[in-house]
Amino acid sequence: MIPLWTPSLKRAAASRLSQFIAYAQTRADRPLADYADLHTWSVADVPGFWRTYADYAGLEVGASTVLSQGPMWKAKWFEGVTLNYAEKLLYPAALKDVSQTALIGVSETGAEEELSYAELRTLVACCRAALEREGVGPGDRVAAVACNLPVTTALLLACASLGAVFSSCSPDFGLEAASARLAQIEPKLLFGHPFYHYGGKRFDTAEMLLELKAALPSAAKLVLLPYVGEVSAEVQGAELWDAWLEPSASERYTPLDFNHPLYILYSSGTTGLPKAIVHRAGGAYLKHHTEHALHSDVRASDTVFYFSTCGWMMWNWLVSGLAQAATLVQFDGSPGQPDLSALWRLAERHKVSFFGTSARYLHGLQNGGVSPKKVADLSALRTVASTGSPLSESGFEFVYSDIKEDVHLASISGGTDIVGCFMLGVPTRPVYSGQIQGPALGADLVALNEAGGAVLGEPGELVCRTPLPSMPLKFWNDPGFERYQRAYFTVYEGLWRHGDLIEVTDQGGVMVYGRSDATLNPGGVRIGTAEIYRPLESFPNIADACAVGKRAGGDETIWLFVVLRPGEQLTDDLSARIKSAIRREASPRHVPGHVVQVSDLPRTRSGKTAEIAVSRLVNAQDVPNRQALANPEALEAIAAAI
Repeated sequence: MIPLWTPSLKRAAASRLSQFIAYAQTRADRPLADYADLHTWSVADVPGFWRTYADYAGLEVGASTVLSQGPMWKAKWFEGVTLNYAEKLLYPAALKDVSQTALIGVSETGAEEELSYAELRTLVACCRAALEREGVGPGDRVAAVACNLPVTTALLLACASLGAVFSSCSPDFGLEAASARLAQIEPKLLFGHPFYHYGGKRFDTAEMLLELKAALPSAAKLVLLPYVGEVSAEVQGAELWDAWLEPSASERYTPLDFNHPLYILYSSGTTGLPKAIVHRAGGAYLKHHTEHALHSDVRASDTVFYFSTCGWMMWNWLVSGLAQAATLVQFDGSPGQPDLSALWRLAERHKVSFFGTSARYLHGLQNGGVSPKKVADLSALRTVASTGSPLSESGFEFVYSDIKEDVHLASISGGTDIVGCFMLGVPTRPVYSGQIQGPALGADLVALNEAGGAVLGEPGELVCRTPLPSMPLKFWNDPGFERYQRAYFTVYEGLWRHGDLIEVTDQGGVMVYGRSDATLNPGGVRIGTAEIYRPLESFPNIADACAVGKRAGGDETIWLFVVLRPGEQLTDDLSARIKSAIRREASPRHVPGHVVQVSDLPRTRSGKTAEIAVSRLVNAQDVPNRQALANPEALEAIAAAI
């Protein structure tokens, strides 16, 4: 197989990954010639690797025990070691000038604001003082229904500075979805943006926030956050941020245990009540540090952008980029406003070196005929990252043909569960079409068949055989770890089963086929949905698709739902050509029994197609927690088409 891109020897040697390999060589008891050697050592000697990396990342761990004995779900890391997540991000070792911009907040309206590291430290100190005035202390929860803007990042860091536990949703969640998450954790204070912009429209959320506060009896106060470039009106029953904030305060950072809780994230909630997942501060810091520094090659003074909302773990991931002394760009709004070129013009304006987005967005650019390299100067761009769903082979090729020829395409995959990645980019390795470059450092990643055997070159369950520092500290209200254990460790006893269907390739890469609980099984043959979607890439009139299985009589028939371009209709001829392409490029087993045109497909709030919800609908099962979907009305369109 011919790679799409191979880093030059000079570029590979200059990467932080190569520098760390040289650093680790003095610690490991084996030669470390390349990434393969480094990864092998990282999973063979878990304590040795993470102790070495902790030293590299500036943590003073001394002779502490790296990892406690016992099952993975009860793992404790570096017990007795203290740090403060906020201090680590606000005082990165590589920062040379406190006047360097830390955060750039951008609204789709065009309004922008910037905070230097010095200004961000001051804002965090004033916010911490106000939190303490309200009686917030270590372990107390603070909730925010907030936009992806610098003020939200300052609030998270202020909570972390004193040991309070932060949790956020984005304003588009609505009352039911936000309450289903935040009511579980009984926050002491509630923060929120009273409005937001999306797709050229302004959405007012003040009334929803007041209703949410009423549904959260533990929340003593609602504080309304400022929106970039606009003034918030006073709202009865709430306090404005500027009036609530302490006008001045001294910086303070409470030393906290490595395993102290930092924030609570939530599962999508499309199959039940969202799981409230508690993440430890040291684990998030250390795992993100490896992913930013080594896998993404983020350097001091780089400008890092990742399109996200505060309801998706990629926002938390982006915030940790401050530890690299980088400048973060936080965008709030639609990536298609006023057009699909907007984010690339943003990248040109701020000289973005790392551009992160979703596979869906890249496919949208490709299908929309947008060539970013023709609309923006991307000379500063070194890395493009993609996540959220598998990036197709044609999507890989589009990046190199229409974004930049010499760029590191880092397709990444992981989850809210570990607030990080199981597999991601490797800047010293070639990029092959359709493949994530390799497993994350420290992750002993395998594809296991139903018998528990590791397989190569064929689909299997994504299983991680080593603990990672960013694996959950616990689930909220799960003192005996029963729910946590059931979620990941029962299928392959004692090993983390993530729920994705993957293939480990001969090149050492990883291909993702989708969620394993959405895996199809016609005639007893296990099929990943991505295998059906790939042949559809040659159909320019297909905008989106979702394949599910309808079970009857001990067998399963594939139903393929397609969203066509405006003005297009599913004819008998098009349906036949779709089936023929799938038969030719996949196999007869992959051919759908039914091809159905629908106007839209349901999506989670992070943009993933909700295949399980569609499957339940097709099999006449109830679809719980529809409010967890970004567009639940799409289910009605599918129900009408069945």
